[in-house]
Formats: sequence, structure tokens, C-alpha cells
Amino acid sequence: MANFAKIGLNNKVIEVLSVNNEILKDSNGVEQESIGIDFLTKLMGWAIWKQTSYNNNIRKNYAGIGMTYDEDRDAFIPKKTYNSWVLNEQTCLWEAPVAYPTDGKGYIWDELIKNWELAPIGYPTDGKSYTWNENTKTWDLIS
Repeated sequence: MANFAKIGLNNKVIEVLSVNNEILKDSNGVEQESIGIDFLTKLMGWAIWKQTSYNNNIRKNYAGIGMTYDEDRDAFIPKKTYNSWVLNEQTCLWEAPVAYPTDGKGYIWDELIKNWELAPIGYPTDGKSYTWNENTKTWDLIS
């Protein structure tokens, strides 16, 4: 399956749809992004689509709702997690200005001091950012 991101205002991804690869093939049997865009435009009545890839070989990152399509970089860029983080031009992902510690312990980013702090016990270790929800007594993913 080929995947396409529907691009809305301010180049925000508002939907991601799959299209059978056979639909993308030209008369020579070669897949063409433009054929997929034409198909989706006719089917959905929306003209702005960009192909995306799970293995990140098209446009740097797999598109997700809320990400931004950057025309100059021809890449999908996630929402900036922290103000101090900088965009890695090679990966088009946001990175902390200080390298993540390599001592095997779990850390979370502290934007106030702009550095890594030891994560509290029970903090998820999947590399994503969370905030403590006092009402549910759980860690909520920061989106």
C-alpha cells in the first residue's frame, strides 16, 4: 500500500490515507506519485496530497496528523516539543541542545534548565515526552 498525507492550512497534515499500489502504476508498470494524487483528488475532492513512507525513504519522516509538510525541505516535520530544541536538517526531527546521557538511566527533558534530569520512578521509557496527570495518577503523552 502507498500512503498519502492530506495537506491543509499552513501545510499541516490533516489525514493520512492508503492507496493500493496498483493504482499508482503508469502504462509501463512504474509507480508514480502523481497518479496517486490524481486518484485521491478525484475520489476525495481535495487537491493537496503528498506521498509518505513508513520506512522514511520519502520525505524524511512518515506523515502523521498534526505534522507539517515543509516544502523547502520536502519533508514532514513533527510538532516542536520544546522551544529550546533545534531541527536536525538531515532527519528533520527536533533534537535537544544537549545530548541524551548514555549511562543507561532514564531521563526526561527539563525545559527550565534546558538539560536532562533523571526520570521519576515509573516514567515510561519509550523515549517520548510525558507529563504527570494528578487526576488519573498516570503519565500522559505530550502530543
